[in-house]
Amino acid sequence: MADSTLQIADAERVRTVTLHRPEVLNAFNEAMYEATANALHAAAADPEVAVVVLTGAGRAFSAGNDLNEMQRRITDPAFNEQGSHFTTMIDALTDFPKPLICAVNGVGVGIGATILGYADLVFMSATARLKTPFTSLGVAPEAASSYLLPRLMGRQNAAWMLMSSEWVDAAEAHRMGLVWRVCEPDELLAEAHRHAQILASRPIASLIAVKQTITAPTREGIAAATAREIEHFAKLLGAAANASAVAEFIGGS
Repeated sequence: MADSTLQIADAERVRTVTLHRPEVLNAFNEAMYEATANALHAAAADPEVAVVVLTGAGRAFSAGNDLNEMQRRITDPAFNEQGSHFTTMIDALTDFPKPLICAVNGVGVGIGATILGYADLVFMSATARLKTPFTSLGVAPEAASSYLLPRLMGRQNAAWMLMSSEWVDAAEAHRMGLVWRVCEPDELLAEAHRHAQILASRPIASLIAVKQTITAPTREGIAAATAREIEHFAKLLGAAANASAVAEFIGGS
């Protein structure tokens, strides 16, 4: 199966979803947000799929939100009023009932880093790096990262990552607790799939029961954090610091 922004493949009850916009480092545009949400819904409903592995094509996991679309939201009120499938994807991640494994093959920026808060296991290439550039873009956190990352990494690690807009390498991400395993680049997918197949050998109903009991206590927190983040993001999007940062980035790219 394939989508214009995704590649999807099945093997031994494991579905691999590959973000596939390598020409823009797998940056998420509206089409890819919607496609990823649809892929998660389809995997959830498929009785032959026990585990999903999410990875990226080329040299990036995901460069985050497509900044050309962010600039359009700043300059085109009609486009901004259409809403975004970003929340569609976040809802799909929150509701996904089966094990989700992320295999971070290259740079993960913005949502390419915060999406890891929804993973049950994260494998990361030793040469990959992560960044949450919210303060450098003059905006607020997203994807309930203000809630999920402190729970996952501890408050101080999360505060540094979310406030500094600095790169975090694989070894540091592992030390912080954001990543479960660091692998050599050419071993990343094989290692992620080896663990995925172990999980996929278990009864799906049991996997779902375990995941639900782990994630159920976080659902209200995710919803509340998302509402807070959206409120702050709306205030900051298009403000002087954000407009200047986005225009400078696009102008220099």
